Amino acid sequence: MRSVRTLFAIAALMTLTLASSCGYALAGRGSSLPSYIKVIGVPLFKNATAIFDVDRIITERVRTELIGRGSYRVVPEATGVDALVEATITAVRLTPATFGEDLQANRYNVTITARVTFRDLRANRDIWVNPSASFTDEYQIQTSGAEIDAATFIGQEGNAFTRLATDFARSVVSAMLEAF
Repeated sequence: MRSVRTLFAIAALMTLTLASSCGYALAGRGSSLPSYIKVIGVPLFKNATAIFDVDRIITERVRTELIGRGSYRVVPEATGVDALVEATITAVRLTPATFGEDLQANRYNVTITARVTFRDLRANRDIWVNPSASFTDEYQIQTSGAEIDAATFIGQEGNAFTRLATDFARSVVSAMLEAF
């Protein structure tokens, strides 16, 4: 009985040791950038959609995510910086995901797509480029029986769109900084 307890204690200790030494806690917080990159410019993204203000909301979320990484100064200018993030929002799509008893869509998939470039201005090279960075999430949307479009979603469901923009920014910034 004593040897079983000892064996169990050793197994538990080894499991805790292995679990605590894994790198999962660092996921999303790494950076493969050169050490001289201290100031990152993030000017207002371009908007190639018919959706008003989507460029401003997503740009602000990308800036906030970069600032949250803590080791960079983020500015809205494209000059006087070590690196530059430029993007064009190319699409915001809404597609029905589930339907209610009345056969009206009650949940929608919302997808943001953008062309994003992260450039090292000192070395004059691209660090990360994604011509179609995309993020999709599903949202409950209240409709009055009429079909809803992306502009209506952003106007009526501002909080949901802000969450989507935040998740999009988190995904893009992680990819840029970790060079995936």
